[in-house]
Order: sequence, then structure tokens, then C-alpha cells
Amino acid sequence: MNTALDSFYNLVRGRKCAVVGMGVSNIPLIRMLLDCCADVLVCDKKEKHDEKLIEEFRAKGAKFSFGEKYLSAICGYDVIFKTPGMRYDLPELLAAQSAGATVTTEMEQFLKLCPCKSIGITGSDGKTTTTTIVGELLKQSGKTCHVGGNIGKPLLSETNGMSHDDFAIVELSSFQLMNIKFSPEISVITNITPNHLDMHKSMDEYTEAKKQIFEYSSGRVVLNYDNDVTRKIAEEIPERAVLFSSKTLLCDGYCIDDGCIVKRTSGKSEKILELSDIKIPGMHNVENYMAAIAATEGFVSVEDIKTVARAFGGVEHRMELVRERHGVRYYNDSIASSPTRTIAGLRAFDRKVILIAGGYDKKIPFDVLGDAAKEYVKVLVLVGATAKKIKAAVESADGFDKEKLPIIMCETFEEAVKAASDVAGNGDIVTLSPACASFDMFENFMLRGKRFKELVWEL
Repeated sequence: MNTALDSFYNLVRGRKCAVVGMGVSNIPLIRMLLDCCADVLVCDKKEKHDEKLIEEFRAKGAKFSFGEKYLSAICGYDVIFKTPGMRYDLPELLAAQSAGATVTTEMEQFLKLCPCKSIGITGSDGKTTTTTIVGELLKQSGKTCHVGGNIGKPLLSETNGMSHDDFAIVELSSFQLMNIKFSPEISVITNITPNHLDMHKSMDEYTEAKKQIFEYSSGRVVLNYDNDVTRKIAEEIPERAVLFSSKTLLCDGYCIDDGCIVKRTSGKSEKILELSDIKIPGMHNVENYMAAIAATEGFVSVEDIKTVARAFGGVEHRMELVRERHGVRYYNDSIASSPTRTIAGLRAFDRKVILIAGGYDKKIPFDVLGDAAKEYVKVLVLVGATAKKIKAAVESADGFDKEKLPIIMCETFEEAVKAASDVAGNGDIVTLSPACASFDMFENFMLRGKRFKELVWEL
């Protein structure tokens, strides 16, 4: 056992530990705690859970607190591991801290104890694809990589199998970054645009959460020059910032010159990758490559980059071609849970598309969708809790013409897919790119994308 994991066990061994949230990231953590703690409490607002897991944990001595008052049981516990999507300033957590409890997360403990080189990626859009590309580049160069975090795989329980020369590539959400006191060695912020304002009190709080990714390390910080917020962050840390841009020929940084991604140093260009070598479509994916190349500088070769770019076909639910039927192509872009991400996807196509959008309301504005819809959308199909808000935003855009941009309102997800199919003809593209989270109808964007693919194949 490595010394890092030893120190974690010393933190929790024999103490009263509460785990708030019985989701994917916390299940391995619960097992770890049960292996060394006499008293483990599992809390969750949901009443129903996998019975086999409940039986497994109960057999090892776990206690449970489920339902609306699930947090009332944490009083008196020494260490509380909260779920990522929970704020630190809930009254129950503040009361526990006042009583002497340590409030932390699986991710914070991993960043504290990680025994190998770490690269963290966050951003409003593009972080999963960038995280995956970083992992693919390092694997191609012969490195042993551990890819996880918000991408769906917890890493703390795997710390024991990591060596000093390995790489941990960690996708980090704003929820995971809030209030942490540890940062990865190298960090990337792909962009920052309004998002998750149902959870964060303000755009400033959301931005400050993202900045935690580099606050407690001294390594390089890869930032998007084209994004107003990340460009300002670069001005705050000029000695650490490494910039990338798809729109500006930078004096120093990664940008585009004569159809290639280049590294610019004092105005001189070093060719890295031709854009035509990148298999996945869209300028947003070119930006993802620039961010990944900047993050892995010094660890991978130009040949490694070319090999990956020519072979990597993208991540599921991200502009994923589902099928072609009667000359109509159907794309699953369920990951697009913000207007900016949807717009980036629309720009990747060579024609106007039939767009299915709408979902859970994260309290973010949809104004930017108006002009984008006029330029890139042939028919707009809306569904979900935000359907009326999106419709209003598009109709209020300057020059909107209902004859040129029909809007179809649907009650159910199934009805939306059928409506899009009904208006599509030979040569058309139908894309699910919701500009919203999925929680009004689905537990997560993956299930939304999976259901879309099922409906498309049932047509």
C-alpha cells in the first residue's frame, strides 16, 4: 500500500464517517470506509437504491438515512463526504463543521493524495472530450494513464495501483471544485460561460469555483484566449498561463496558422497538426485538441498527436452519428447542456439542421440561441421544461421569421423525435443538442442520449 492511501486510512480508520450521496462516485468510497471504519452512515435523499448494494453495505455494518430528512442523521459524525452536487453551505453541513466535523469529498481526497502526475480539466463546454484526448495522447506516447473524475469514474479507490510515473487525468466540474483545498499539477479551463446558475448563486461564484482548479498548485494553466472570462484569468496569472485560440494568431501560445495547429513562440510558428487530420468535426473540437496539446506539452510527440487525431472518433453522446435513414443523418449531441455548447455543435455542420432542444432549467439565458438558430437551424423542435423560454428567445431575435424558421412544440421526448423525423427529407440532418440539462425527463444526459438513439433506431 502506498503512503498516500495509508494517510487516507489514518484519517478515517475507527472514526464515524458519513457519506452523503449514494451515487457512482461514492460507491467505491463507501466500500473503502467500510473496510476500515467501525461506523459508516450512508445518506441519500432518494428512498430507493440497488438492493444488492444495500445488502452488501449493511452486511459490513453500514447504517442508512434515506428520504427528505436524510441529513438530520449526520450530527455527531467526525468526517462527512458530501456528494459533488451539494453545496457546502447547507445548514446541516455548517452545523456539523461547527461541531468539529471535517467536510470533504472523494475528489478532494484524491487530489490531496494522488501519487502521480495530475492533469485537471474543467470548463463550461468541451471538458469531457478534452479529458479523453489528453488521455489518448498520453497513452499513445506509452504512458500509463488513469482517466476519471466527472467523466464518470472515481479514482480515489485506485490510488493504491498508481505509480509515480503514471498520469492521472481528471475531469472536474464546478461542483467538485467548490471549496477544495488541493489542485492538479497542470490545469486546463476550456472556457467559462453561464452554466449551472440553478446551483451557483451567481456567475461570479461559478467562475471562482472553476478557478479553484489551479489555486493550490504552481504548474501551468491552459486557458482559452477567445473566451472573455478565461482571457481575464490569464491576465491574473501571466507567468503560468498557456493560451490557445482558434480566432487569433497569438504571439505566444497555440493557435491556427495556414490550416494547421501551431505552437507560437515570440511570433514564430512550429507546426503541430493539420486541421484536416482531425477526425472529429467542428471548430470546438479543434479547440479541444489545442487545449489537450498544450496540457501534454513535453510528454507527447508530434507523431503521437497526429496518430491520435487521425484515429480518435469522439466520445459517446457528443455529435455521435446514430444512423442514416432515407438520406437523413441523425446525431446524438446530448452532452450539449448549455446554449454555447449547442451553438458549437451547430457550427460543425455544413448545412442548416433540424434541431431538437429543451430540457431542465438551469436558470441560464437563451438569448444567444436566437441569432444562432436563424443562421444554423432549418426547423426547431422544442420539448421539456425550457421549451417556452427557448421559443421566446428565438422569436425575439432580430429578423426572426416564422416562415423561414418553423418552431414545433412537443409534449414528450418521443413526440419530439417523431416530429423531427416527419419534417426531415433526403439530405437533412437531425440533431439532439438540447442546450439544457436532462433532469426534467432523465436522470442524466447519457440516459437522454441513449433514449434518443433507441427512438431513432425504432423509426
